[in-house]
Amino acid sequence: MRSLISKSRARQPIALVGLFLVCFIPLVWRLATQDQANAAGPLSDAVFGLLLFVLAYGSPHWLRLLLVLIWASVQAGSQELLLAMQRLPGWSDLRYLADADFVGNTTAGFNLSAPLLFWSLLAASALVALLPLARLRSRYLAGGLVLATALLLLQGRLSAAHDGDSVASRYNALHWLLVDAIATRLDGGNPGDLPLGLARLDLDGRRLLGAGGAKNVLIVALEGMPGLYYPEIGRAMGMEPTEVAMPLLAKATPDAMLIPDFVDHSHQTIRGLYALLCGDFSKLSFDTPKAVELQAHPERAAACLPAQMARRGWQTHYLQAAGLMFMAKDRLMPVMGFQQVHGSEWFKEMNPYRFEWGVIDSLFFEGARRYIADLQQRGQPWMLTLLTVGTHQPYALPDEIAAQYPSRKQAIVALLDQAVSAFIDNLRRDGVLADTLVLVTSDESHGSDLAEWVSSWGLGVVLAPEQEKLPRLKQGGYGMVDVTASLLDYFGLPVPRSIVGRSFFRDYDMPREMVSYTASKLRWHTSEGLRYECARDGRCRVGQAGSLLGTPRAELMQDQGGDGTRLFSIAATLDDKLKSHERSRVLDFANGEIRELNEKVTNEWSENLVGAQYLDFPANSQVRVSVRVKVMHSSDAGVQLQLKFKQWEHNIENIPHDGFPLLHTNEEGRLDFSFDILEARQSFSFHLLGVGKDAAVKLEEFRVRIDAKSG
Repeated sequence: MRSLISKSRARQPIALVGLFLVCFIPLVWRLATQDQANAAGPLSDAVFGLLLFVLAYGSPHWLRLLLVLIWASVQAGSQELLLAMQRLPGWSDLRYLADADFVGNTTAGFNLSAPLLFWSLLAASALVALLPLARLRSRYLAGGLVLATALLLLQGRLSAAHDGDSVASRYNALHWLLVDAIATRLDGGNPGDLPLGLARLDLDGRRLLGAGGAKNVLIVALEGMPGLYYPEIGRAMGMEPTEVAMPLLAKATPDAMLIPDFVDHSHQTIRGLYALLCGDFSKLSFDTPKAVELQAHPERAAACLPAQMARRGWQTHYLQAAGLMFMAKDRLMPVMGFQQVHGSEWFKEMNPYRFEWGVIDSLFFEGARRYIADLQQRGQPWMLTLLTVGTHQPYALPDEIAAQYPSRKQAIVALLDQAVSAFIDNLRRDGVLADTLVLVTSDESHGSDLAEWVSSWGLGVVLAPEQEKLPRLKQGGYGMVDVTASLLDYFGLPVPRSIVGRSFFRDYDMPREMVSYTASKLRWHTSEGLRYECARDGRCRVGQAGSLLGTPRAELMQDQGGDGTRLFSIAATLDDKLKSHERSRVLDFANGEIRELNEKVTNEWSENLVGAQYLDFPANSQVRVSVRVKVMHSSDAGVQLQLKFKQWEHNIENIPHDGFPLLHTNEEGRLDFSFDILEARQSFSFHLLGVGKDAAVKLEEFRVRIDAKSG
């Protein structure tokens, strides 16, 4: 017995060292890998490391292990996101932790950008998990908490003094999650009047050419690519050459019109596609995407570019390299007006190496070339939107290719550069470019450590049959929001009043308003030439700048006048644009699609039959749900359906409904129920699950109606 006690005591110093390491490895990592312009970031790491240390040391073993695992996961995951997207995770990003497909695809192969940090945290956590450690006495626990509180106050002063620096340089990831959560709950601004430049269509500029002569439209959205990577665009914005670049794309487009000052308004693919295709600003938050809300506004959906082109005789097609179910693109792209919508299932050739997100870029563009050849043979004008996925973390490439480059990101961008440049060269040889207007752009920007504003810098490359009449470098500020207006203007088609933006086929004398929300900061460039940058902690800076992008003419200073707070009201107004003044919304998530069932549910996210996910419900409202599912075929054992509810990653058990009976071939299951929303709910998801041998069901209806209560 004494021997066991002796061994236990001998192991305690090792366990204590493990706990100390896991708490302060993020601080050491920052000091070793990042240039520190101020002490706010290291102090944030130290404060939260100290808080974890004293709380975990004073907790029973099971709680200590839970705290350590949460801490290690947040630190490692946040560093991966920072290196991939140049931003820290916000509160709303937690919804993706509950999406097994997203987590599985993102972590597949453990192609980590910061493997040393990950394995160090894992090893230290293992020591905490496996070795015993006596609990810290309460008086020491209280002393540690008092010290941490004092240091936290000091960190707050330092962070405020350096609020022009990036969020990542001022906050530990867990610290920022808490700040962002508080800002989300208190948010953020009350809707108010918009500056005119953000609220109207502006076709008052001088035309560069008459009605365009192209017959077809091709939009190529490259996953995450900033304008920085196109060498000539980078130089035009005053940036030095970078290691990560796309020289082959530049070589393939020597006669293109380049738009250096081209803004991506937000992160996340579905938001970028909405802005590109619907002539409106995507939300300057992570609230329910406007593309989802578009389902309740058929009149606004009819103004989106694909819908307008379809009404005027164009065949409208959407083809992406990833599967369609994530972010419900199988439902949302048809709402925007696409007549044909395809994802990774359209491609028959298998990837030469494993990539969970979908089709690698080289195979995608080979398939896209065949797709276009088929469209050309039909003889009708067509509009096609393409979206790549190869440059999505964890990057689709084998280790032997990655080893040839300084980083996996540089390697994957090089592979995309080869694929898209070959695609454009092939289109030129096929004669497609002779009668097709082409826009090469991006769905979002994964940023750069050169500057935070690079996270708002999109790619704008235009190829048109009248290329000799267009300038090489298009002056002025533009962005995703301008694409719909520009393409309609090119063809001389009427532009609906609900469309916002300018045409990059016109020249303008006046500066323009522009907004974005990337890298955890709201940005606003005014028509008077001021740039405001506001973080979710409420701190704003302001200064003279030529546009929302690029290095400001002088350092942005703290906004002493408080005018920058108007940006929060602007963001709230733009975010509520589709749902303002409405008493009810109706969202449809089924259109008769047929789903095959498994005999057992193994994953409630990947096997969800309906894309009714990440919805937001306002306070004091009622939600009505109508579901109709028909069994197309099944074995004698029948089909059992189940409807579950989740908010963030948590199951919700207090919403009553009758449930489905056991169903057999040609039988239909119905659910009609309602529930009240007393307090606002965010990231609410419906999970329709079904099991059955040799079974398939048809989703005839899945309708969610949100009615605001009076009073």
